[in-house]
Formats: sequence, C-alpha cells, structure tokens
Amino acid sequence: MRGTLLFSDNPQAILPKRSAIKILRYQTKKEAERDFLAFDPLTIEGPVYTLINDAVDQVKQTVEGIEKLGDEKMEKIVYPEEALHEIVTNAVLHRDYSVASDVQIRIFDNRVEIESPGRLPGHVTPSNITRTQFARNPKLVRLINKFKNPPNKDVGEGVKTAFEAMGKLRLKPPQISESENSVIVILRHESLASPEQMVMDYLKDEPEITNLIARELTGIKSENSMKSVFYRLRERGQLEQVPKVKGKKPAWRKPIG
Repeated sequence: MRGTLLFSDNPQAILPKRSAIKILRYQTKKEAERDFLAFDPLTIEGPVYTLINDAVDQVKQTVEGIEKLGDEKMEKIVYPEEALHEIVTNAVLHRDYSVASDVQIRIFDNRVEIESPGRLPGHVTPSNITRTQFARNPKLVRLINKFKNPPNKDVGEGVKTAFEAMGKLRLKPPQISESENSVIVILRHESLASPEQMVMDYLKDEPEITNLIARELTGIKSENSMKSVFYRLRERGQLEQVPKVKGKKPAWRKPIG
C-alpha cells in the first residue's frame, strides 16, 4: 500500500475511499448542511506528495475568497499557511488507512475543519498531542521524508508548529477532538484576547503578576514590550506596581484602595 500511495499516478483507482481529500465550502458559521454548500465538493487526488500540496493550495485559494467586516471595510480572512500545511500533512500521513473514508476539509466562514479517518494512534490524546510522538504509519512517514522538499520533517513537530503559527497571528490555537472513528482539527478564525485582557483575567484569581509570567501567558517575547502593556494598564488606572522587596522580582497588581 505504501508504494501505491507514494508512487502510483492515481492511488485512488486502487484504494478508493481511502486515499483522496474532499474539500467542501460552506457559506455559514453554523453546522455543515447541504443548503450552505458554495459549490460541489472538490476531490483532490494523486500520490501523497502532490495530494498534500494540491490540497493546501486549494484550501488557501478558497479561504482567500472569504471576507469579514473589519473596523472600516471588508477584510480578507487569513490563516497561517504553516498551520494549514501541517494539519493537512498529519491528516494524510497519520490517518488510519483501514477505514474506507477520505480525509475531509470543510471550510466555513469562521473556521476550517480537517477530519482524518481513524482515532489518534497509540498513547496520543487531544491533550498531550503537542508533547508526544507516535506514528501510525512510520514507514510511510520515513519514505516521504526522503523526497525533495518533503511535506513533513519526520521529527514529530507538525502539530506544535501549527499551534505556534496560529499564535503568531494572534488566533486561537487549533482545537483537536475525536469522534467515534475520526480525528477532527478545527482552525478557528477567532482572535485571542488582547495582552491587556489576559493580564487582567490572570489577576482575577492571583494577587500579582510578574513580567515573566505575563510573557508566558500572552506569548510576548520581549520584556520591554511586556512592560509597555503594564504601563498602558497603569495609565488606565487598572494596575499598580507592587512595592519593591529585596530579593523579589518586580510585580504588578490591581490598585489597592
């Protein structure tokens, strides 16, 4: 089967319902219903190497046609290509090929859903997927990694890369879940809370916050950039600096009194 997936010009003729990708575009933010289909489902076929790249290109092209109302005008929807590429690659390389079903990519007005046949392999769960590795199809993964410009890096970092890519655009992280016989990854076009809001939310349950904790919380890398967030909150009267104590790191808190 690996040879068919990798080297056949048309694996789908030999492995029907197990080796293609279906792309569906629903013009709604709600659930997938036939009435919302923008066009007939597209079927992407070919050997795994081109299958992945062609599917990502088609998803990008479709997503770029979606607009949302911005502050003053309509704006294009943007998803990080790295996230799309890594999730589609994982859906193809790590799917369960014993399940007679194609990978499905459903594109909505506010999200992209990638459904891969089969449940997560081995000890992998939705909660530990960014911290653990287990390849269901290790030989397929290794062989395609030998291609020029392989879609995978064969180091188990794909999902982690997708999380990081979404974070760079300040979008919510991928949502991963399992149904009875598939894995579904949802990339939502929803912004994370602002750094200021994250700081204030943290202080609902904690008495104070340091620069380091705030950077880990918000994803801001620069200590000076994080200070700017604290200064803005201070100017609004929402924060004050904790009196300095020798041997203790500077911290911020809600104003007392």
